[in-house]
Amino acid sequence: MPRSQIGYLVPVNKNLEEDASLPKLSLFYGPNFIGRNDVSISDKRLSRKHIALTTSPDGSADLLVEGTNPVVVRSGELRKKLSSCENAAISNGDLIELIPGHHFFKYVSTSTGETKRSFTEANSDGEREKLTSKRERNQGLEDEAISANKLKAEEKCVEAIRNFRVSNDKLSHTFRLLKVQGLPAWANTNSVSIGDVIQGDVLLVVLSNYMVDIDWLMSACPILAKIPYVLVIHGEGDSRLDHMKSNKPSNWILHKPPLPISFGTHHSKAMLLVYPQGVRVIVHTANLIYVDWNNKSQGLWMQDFPWKDQNNSKKGCGFENDLIDYLSTLKWTEFTANLPALGNFNINSTFFKKFDYSNAGVRLIASVPGYHTGSNMKKWGHMKLRTVLQECVFDKEFLRSPLVYQFSSLGSLDEKWMAELASSMSSGYLEDKTALGLGEPLIIWPSVEDVRCSLEGYAAGNAIPSPFKNVEKAFLKKYWAKWKASHTGRCRAMPHIKTYTRFKGQKLAWFLLTSANLSKAAWGALQKNNSQLMIRSYELGVLFLPSHVKEENGGFSCTGNGGLSKKMVKTILIVA
Repeated sequence: MPRSQIGYLVPVNKNLEEDASLPKLSLFYGPNFIGRNDVSISDKRLSRKHIALTTSPDGSADLLVEGTNPVVVRSGELRKKLSSCENAAISNGDLIELIPGHHFFKYVSTSTGETKRSFTEANSDGEREKLTSKRERNQGLEDEAISANKLKAEEKCVEAIRNFRVSNDKLSHTFRLLKVQGLPAWANTNSVSIGDVIQGDVLLVVLSNYMVDIDWLMSACPILAKIPYVLVIHGEGDSRLDHMKSNKPSNWILHKPPLPISFGTHHSKAMLLVYPQGVRVIVHTANLIYVDWNNKSQGLWMQDFPWKDQNNSKKGCGFENDLIDYLSTLKWTEFTANLPALGNFNINSTFFKKFDYSNAGVRLIASVPGYHTGSNMKKWGHMKLRTVLQECVFDKEFLRSPLVYQFSSLGSLDEKWMAELASSMSSGYLEDKTALGLGEPLIIWPSVEDVRCSLEGYAAGNAIPSPFKNVEKAFLKKYWAKWKASHTGRCRAMPHIKTYTRFKGQKLAWFLLTSANLSKAAWGALQKNNSQLMIRSYELGVLFLPSHVKEENGGFSCTGNGGLSKKMVKTILIVA
């Protein structure tokens, strides 16, 4: 059904007289995107999508600045300047300066006037008995009311997102975003910096990452200089490694895990912080460099776990097994640490069995390089995800529901492998043992225009790499989706975050935060008639599952005030 026309943007000169040399821009009910290709003005300061005008049936409208440059709205004597991602309500007669002091347009609402004219013309015509039946008129009014209510509901949703808060005692199990410089304050609500993560009386730390800038790291997190034992597991090349060796504190140990297959990397991003009270496990998506912790959209999960009771004879849980299996593949040289009031310990993968992970809010999904066969094939990559999801029961609404792949780097893909990955991502069952069925994937990746208008400009593209031949493959066209959610305030912070999910409407079946981009190197590819999984790189992610979305007495903290670490704080994990 065609949308109803609500009004126009009428070009005017600086004397506020209509400029007949430029066309009027028709506005229709709902969202209208206006940019430099629409206004017949050659000005590179105007983005291709400069503003979004969302109009209502009553002629009112909401203006959102989509581009990188500010816009001015003039209403009577009031003049308001809006920066990128800011919005304002406008009404009939208001003026818009697409660039402050330039490119004037007047918003003219015609919805009410046109309705009156149409009835007048119909009545004066005399040849038609009625313009519409009573039923049609009532239906029209009902449709308008429904549309208005829908818009109000959307506005309430946006307002709810902007005012969303999580109390400190409920943060231990939650997915977090990293703070981004240059965004409005509400867009950084409940976000964290590296200083919020590495804090307290840390006795030992393991930092796992791909890129490590020691100079920035020490300045951003001075507490690291006071930690007696620091193990850095990295993926840096020889030139950067020489700099790290010459600039690291003397007590730091550097280790690069083995890479048995060419073109692989150590890409995992995690931290293990050992405290007198327990251990903090952090899995995130940011390299240990300035731009990743300040300019990009990044994700992080962390949770604290207590030391096991010496008399605890419980078997390790799924999370513990995942963690120890992964750490054992890194093969760092064992060292001894004297932890005050705790004793001497050999720091190897087995050391991390000393903590109680039974309240873990996630499962770990890791990749390690190698040719994996037999039972090992189900331990890593997309086959690990498949194995975990096959153990889960989901609501029937997720039957054949779509998948989302969101990442920052695109590998060389083919249709066979995309089907292989989708099969793993679509695993799981309903309560009646029916398989969930294949979901249609959506690939979310920024466009060139998104990069150009980002906080970093074109420089942001350096962290969103892919050869042209990989991006332009014809079979991928049906999967592409936009990096767009203006109400979150993060559109201009380019993604280095990687997330994968299955959804239906506003509900998630599961959610994965990971270091793994969309590539065979990261997720693995089946070989030899599906009897072998080949993976090139180390990756690490956390999987949020419905079985973990529940009330738990698991609010343990290694850094809580007032003995919080010894209290059991009721924590609710909400992933929706």
